[in-house]
Formats: sequence, C-alpha cells, structure tokens
Amino acid sequence: MPKFLSRFRYHLAIFFAVIGPGFITAVVDNDSGGIITYSDAGARFGYLPLWTLMPITLLLIITQEMCSRMGAVTGKGLSDLIREEFGLRITFILMALLVLVNLTNVMSEFAGIASSLGLFGISKYLTVPLSALAVWFLVVKGNYRSVEKIFLFACVFYVTYVISGFLVKPDWKEAAINSVKPVLLLEPSYIYMLLGMVGTTIAPWMQFYLQAAVVEKGVTAKEYGESRIEVIVGCFMTSVIAFFIIVACAGAIYSQQPKPIEDAADAAKALKPFGEYAYLLFSAGLFNASIFAACILPLSTAYSVCEGLGFESGVNRRVGEAPIFYFLYTLLIVLGAGVTLIPHFPLVKMILLSQVLNGVLLPVVLIFMTLLINKHDLMGEWVNPRWFNMVSWLTVVVIIGLTLAWIGISVRGMH
Repeated sequence: MPKFLSRFRYHLAIFFAVIGPGFITAVVDNDSGGIITYSDAGARFGYLPLWTLMPITLLLIITQEMCSRMGAVTGKGLSDLIREEFGLRITFILMALLVLVNLTNVMSEFAGIASSLGLFGISKYLTVPLSALAVWFLVVKGNYRSVEKIFLFACVFYVTYVISGFLVKPDWKEAAINSVKPVLLLEPSYIYMLLGMVGTTIAPWMQFYLQAAVVEKGVTAKEYGESRIEVIVGCFMTSVIAFFIIVACAGAIYSQQPKPIEDAADAAKALKPFGEYAYLLFSAGLFNASIFAACILPLSTAYSVCEGLGFESGVNRRVGEAPIFYFLYTLLIVLGAGVTLIPHFPLVKMILLSQVLNGVLLPVVLIFMTLLINKHDLMGEWVNPRWFNMVSWLTVVVIIGLTLAWIGISVRGMH
C-alpha cells in the first residue's frame, strides 16, 4: 500500500475516533433559540442579515478551536482552568451568570418542543413533561458513548432546513448579494438582532461544553489535528443551516409582509403555502433541535459549574459519585420545563432575550479564554497564533461596542 494512502487511512481512522464533541457542539448551536433568532432576522429584515454569517463563522471556528486545543493539551475543562488561574471568587461570579443565562436558554428549548408538537395538535401539558423525562433518562441512565451516538444521529435531521429553504424558492440573487454586502443600521431592533445572532451562534455555554466533552472523550494533543478538522466541519454546517433558515423566512414571510416572529411555530406556519413538506420538515426540524439542545444545555451547565467549583462531574459517573452534577442537571430541566407550562408566558420574547444575553456575556468568556490560551506555562508550544489573538480582542471590542450602542440608542429613543 502506498505510504500516502496508509497515512490518509490512519488520519481518517483517528478523525472518526474523535468525532463527536466539536461537531455536536457546533451543530446543536442551531437550537430552538437559534432557529427563532434566525427566523426572526429573516422575517423582519429579509436577506439583509446574511452578511453577518461570514464573520460569525470565522469567530465560531476560532473560539471552538481554542477550546478544543485547550482541552486536548491541558486535559482540563475551561471553568476548571479559570478557577486555577484566576481564583474561586471570579469563577463563582462567572458560573452564577452562566447558570442564569443558560436557564433562559433551557426554557427556550422546552418552548420549542411545545411549539413544534403543538402544530400537530398535541398539548404542551403532555409533550413538555414527557420530553423532560426522556431527556433526563437519556443522560442519567446512559454513558458518554451511547449519549454521543444519539446526539450525532440527531445532527442528521438538520438537513430539513436546507430542503425547506429550496422549497420556498427564494430570491437567490438577492441572498448572494446580501451575503457579501455588510449593512449596519443604527436602529435598536437591528442591533438587538445582531447581538442575538452572535449570541445564538457563539453561545458562551458552547465553549464550556466543548472543552469538557473533549476532556471526557480523552482527546489528547496527539489526536488534536483530527479534532480540529471535526470542529471546523461542524462550524461550517452550523452556518449553512443558519443561512437556509434566514433565506426560508425571508422568502416566505419578509417578501409577503415584514413582521417579527410572535410564536416559535410562526416560521413553520408561514411555509405551509409552499407545500406540506416544507411545513412538516421545518416543524420536525424545530422539534429535533429543541430536544437535542434540551439535553446538551443543562449538561453543559452542570459540567461547567461542577468543574469550576471543584465537584465531581461527567455522564460516565454514577449519581452517587457525582450528586451535585446530577442535581444541577435535574434542577435545570425541571425549572426549564416548568416555566414553559405557565399560561401566557412571553416565551418568544424571553427566547430572543436569552440569545442577546449570550451575546453580552460572550466577551467576558472570550477574555478569559484568550488570556488562558496564551499562558506558556499552561499551553507550551500550543499558545495562540498572533492573528487568533487579533480576532479575539477585536471581537471583544466590537461586541461591547454593539451592546453600548444598543443601550444608548434605546435610552435616547425613550426621551
């Protein structure tokens, strides 16, 4: 066998051995909060927000790659490293903020479950408790390998959004032009949407989950090259799905009459005139995305908090071995599902706010990540290249600037 072919087969085998954490983390980013945020962007602003996907994808790749590299090289999770390098007090404050933001994200997942199955006439008072129970059993009674296989299978269903996008027959020329033509409107609703898109695509919880999952899977610096490819593939798939969700809603809603998404199921209903398949595919995709993320989000939060505060964590451990980990996981599911069952609760507004809060919290997490990955005593030869640092610090400045601009314009509009 030729040497190059032998090396290719070896690297391919390693890639399939490490695939999971990066791919799952990137793809699950298109959860119900992401779907609603992208749907709302397309319904309100048409093809205009598409230009943001290129810079957001670049930043997503860099942040995910940094976490994957830190996990593989140090063998420790992100919150664990923050505690060791910056102290318990700072870690506690950061974990408290993360739990609050993630709780709103968990609520959004159960809202997505209720809305998607509500389209088929099934009551949320039946679907939400049953889904919460299924999610709990999947993680608590499974192990990392079995849970990961189910998550990877769920990733396949995201192709439904690509098909829905084509069925709408949108204005592809307009979509192509707006994909490369940056437009910044100084309107509170537009800046709010931009913050939401950044927050939903590069959510802070993703970084904590990815690094913890890389460590739990046992990926080392030796297999890191293949893990990096997996991360990049997942990031591109995330952006492709986001593109088709925006395009589908721009073609189905904005082209008819621009309006905000009032309900998680609005986008699916808007696709009904374009054929039953477009409607059903979008609905099935929303359910898949919601239940998929309803597993990952509480899991990510439990990982992060237990790591950061020094408690045992991991789905490979039994309940008796990691009681705090499983207690927090259960509590987030119960609270997230419970709030969804409150009559007339403004779920969509809360979902969009949760994605904006993700965006506001991202610079804080990014500052810690960039400081950690540039420590030579921690990373050795694996420290950040200069252009990674430039992109990271520029992102911190831009997002803080957008946040201040949104607050400033909103306050001025009140007077």
